Amino acid sequence: MKILHEFVPTRKFLKLAEEIKDLVDGWNITDSAAGIPAPSGTAVSCVLKTKYPDKIVIPIFILHYKGPVEVGGLALAADAVGVDGLVLTMGDVPKYGEPIKMLKSSEEARNFLRTNVRLKNLKLGCLLSARRPVEDSIARVRDDWDFVFFMRLEDKSFPILEQIAKECKRLNKPIYSYFLVKTPRNEEIIKMIGWPVTTTMDQVEEYATKLEGIVDGIIPTCAGDHEGDKELLRKLQKFRE
Repeated sequence: MKILHEFVPTRKFLKLAEEIKDLVDGWNITDSAAGIPAPSGTAVSCVLKTKYPDKIVIPIFILHYKGPVEVGGLALAADAVGVDGLVLTMGDVPKYGEPIKMLKSSEEARNFLRTNVRLKNLKLGCLLSARRPVEDSIARVRDDWDFVFFMRLEDKSFPILEQIAKECKRLNKPIYSYFLVKTPRNEEIIKMIGWPVTTTMDQVEEYATKLEGIVDGIIPTCAGDHEGDKELLRKLQKFRE
């Protein structure tokens, strides 16, 4: 499996990336998570792909923060640099100002980028949630997406992931699953996020073993626990291809 660390960029993103570069196959980069301004996920991705060209770099691309011109401009920059993909989603509402809804869905944005902006190589992915009916998720997989990210993995959503992943494999579309790990230091952050926990640190290897052969990669995170992230990534080294 590929290990794409969920990377939350700060002003020190270059230093943080350097600390873990040998423990990951690449990064999934957040885009002003929770609507709070942070270094642009796409801009940070372009820098990291230039600095670490052998790593997989895939940012989340939040449409609620962007009008069509910016959507096209950022995507063209990612395309030119060779970023490995964009995951399109409406995302959180902004903390400041109002949501931008000129592109009303991920599918509309995808079609705009391919038809109007005319991307050449950049792959576009969708974000699937375990909260949606599995039939809806499989229908999206069959749509014109290049790859898939799955979120809210836990024991009860594992069978949903298996069904979606089976269809992805049939269609030859890579699928990556978020892998949220609870630690003593991130309990409050996890409560604030409201996502279910995939597993705890002492069960990481056992749970990752279950995912082998099902997904192409995982996106591990300890959600704000930087030292926990390092421990988590070290535990996952045996699963890297």
